[in-house]
Amino acid sequence: MSEFWLYFEIGLKHVLDWNGYDHVLFLIALTVPYAFKDWKRVLILVSLFTLGHTLALLLSVYGVVVIKANLVEFLIPITILIVALFDLFTAGKSGKKESITFVAFITTFFGIIHGLGFSNYFKTILPGNSSEKLLPLLEFALGIEAAQLIVVFIVLLLSYVSQTAFRFSKRDWTLVMSSFVIGVVLPMIINSEIWNR
Repeated sequence: MSEFWLYFEIGLKHVLDWNGYDHVLFLIALTVPYAFKDWKRVLILVSLFTLGHTLALLLSVYGVVVIKANLVEFLIPITILIVALFDLFTAGKSGKKESITFVAFITTFFGIIHGLGFSNYFKTILPGNSSEKLLPLLEFALGIEAAQLIVVFIVLLLSYVSQTAFRFSKRDWTLVMSSFVIGVVLPMIINSEIWNR
């Protein structure tokens, strides 16, 4: 049982680490268009992201997919930028609800990219043979999911407070938060090591 908590805690810290705030930025961008009443939809999206993240780790750990770290580190902020821009351009539009299939597909794909970003480190902490890798990977995935739900709850709570106590409209909240995410992520893209080739 202590091994379960070890990998679960690594999953929690992976998302909630202040130095690795890219994951939190993605979750903010993913969540800001929604409210508490949309909790099922948000839960599905978060779980799809975790599924993509876990699939990427699985493929990487077993040597099926190998990708250069600097390319993935460049693609991660690109995925965050795409989601934030999507939010920015669809804020307040009624078609947002019909686009769940598109958002679900993109969220899963972006989960794969984010998972590849963590795969090199994760491979170094896993036990040796193939049969011993699957359980820690699933324990880690549960930690990721729990941490993401914490972040999503906080974003939804802030959304609720801003719209009730401070009278922000849903559209304004989405525009402000999407702009904030874009403002934080653009320097990550500009300062990426990929440009130093």
